[in-house]
Amino acid sequence: MNDFHPFGWYAAKISPHLPKKAFQPVRSRLLGGLAYLLVVTGGILAVSLFDFHPVWNLLISIVLGFSFAALGFLGHEILHGTVVKTPWLRDLLGALAFWPLCTGPKLWRKWHNATHHVHTQHEEKDPDAWPSMEQLAKSRLLRWVYRIPFPVRASFAFASLSVMFTVHSIRMLVLFWQDFRWKNRIVVLCQFLLPWTTWIGLLWLVGWEKWLFAFLLPLLVANMIVMGYISTNHRLNPLVPVNDPLANSLSVTVPKWVDVLHFHFSYHTEHHLFPAMSSKYYPLVKEQIKQMWPDRYHEMPMTKALAALWKTPRVYYEHNELIEPKQGHVYGTLGNGLDPDEIAPRRREEDAEASPATRKAKWKNASGAGKA
Repeated sequence: MNDFHPFGWYAAKISPHLPKKAFQPVRSRLLGGLAYLLVVTGGILAVSLFDFHPVWNLLISIVLGFSFAALGFLGHEILHGTVVKTPWLRDLLGALAFWPLCTGPKLWRKWHNATHHVHTQHEEKDPDAWPSMEQLAKSRLLRWVYRIPFPVRASFAFASLSVMFTVHSIRMLVLFWQDFRWKNRIVVLCQFLLPWTTWIGLLWLVGWEKWLFAFLLPLLVANMIVMGYISTNHRLNPLVPVNDPLANSLSVTVPKWVDVLHFHFSYHTEHHLFPAMSSKYYPLVKEQIKQMWPDRYHEMPMTKALAALWKTPRVYYEHNELIEPKQGHVYGTLGNGLDPDEIAPRRREEDAEASPATRKAKWKNASGAGKA
C-alpha cells in the first residue's frame, strides 16, 4: 500500500462518528489499578512472610507477573493523559503503575509518546523500529548476530522476550539521556533508580530464594506478556515514510476477558489513531475503521501474529519487505504480500537490488514529497 495518510487524516474522518465522552478522561480505570496494586502487595507479602511450597510460590509468581504487566498497560494509558489530565498526578500515578517494570514516567513520555508515536516505523527516527539492510551494513554486532542460523536466532529472540522490555528501557535511558536538560536528567535518573532501589532492598530483606518468587520471576513473566504485545504491534508491518497507522500498525485479537484485564492493549492501530483517547472506547474506533477502510486494516489473533514473527526475519529490505541476509530470502510485510497463513520466502533477485539513493527516491514518491 503506497497511498499513505497521516493519523490525523483518519482521526478527522472517524471523530464525528464517536460519542463526545470518548474524548474525556476515564478515571474509573484507576479502580482496576487499585485491584492490581492490592494483588501485587498481597502476593509479595505472602511470598516474603510465609514458607510456602515452591509450587505455590511459582503460582503466586505467575499471578504477580500478570499483574505487573497489567499495571504497565494501565501506566501506558495514564501517561497518555487518558485517565487523569493534571500533569503531576498523571506522572505520579504513571510512575506507580510502571514501578514493577522499573520505567520512569519522564523517560517513557519522551521515548514512547514524543518519539515512537510521532515517528512510528520510520527507518531512522523510531527508536522501536527494527533495522534495515543499510543499518545492518553499518553495525558489526548486527552482522555477527545475523550470521547465526535462523532457527537458532528465532528461538533466542523469543526467549529474550522475557527480558527485552527491561533491557530496551535501559537502552532508551542511554539513547535519550543527552536530550534532557541537566535539571531533567536528575529527575529521569531518580525515576529510574528508585524502583530498582526498592526491589534490591526487598532482596536484602527477604533473601535470594524469596526474592526470586516475589520479584525476579514475576518480572520475567511480565516482560514476556508485555513484549508479546509489543513485538506484534509493528514488527510485521513495513517501514513507512508517512506515519500511517493503518499501514504501520497491527491490532491483535485475544479472548475478551484478557482484553478487559489488559485494558484493551490489543487495539494497537486504534491507539495510534487516537493516543489521547481511553482504550475503553477503542472497540468503537475499530468498528469505524472496518466500515471505512476494511481493506487497509490489519488484525489477527495474537497466536497467529507470534507464529508469523517466528517464521520471518527482522531486517527490512526495500522498506516494505523483510530479508534473511545470509540466505537472501525475502518475505513480504502486512499489506505487501505477507500471508500469515502461508508464509513462504522468495529469492532476492540481483537486478532488484537498488542503490540507497533509489530507495530514498521511492520513499519520497510514496509519501507524496516527490510530487509536483
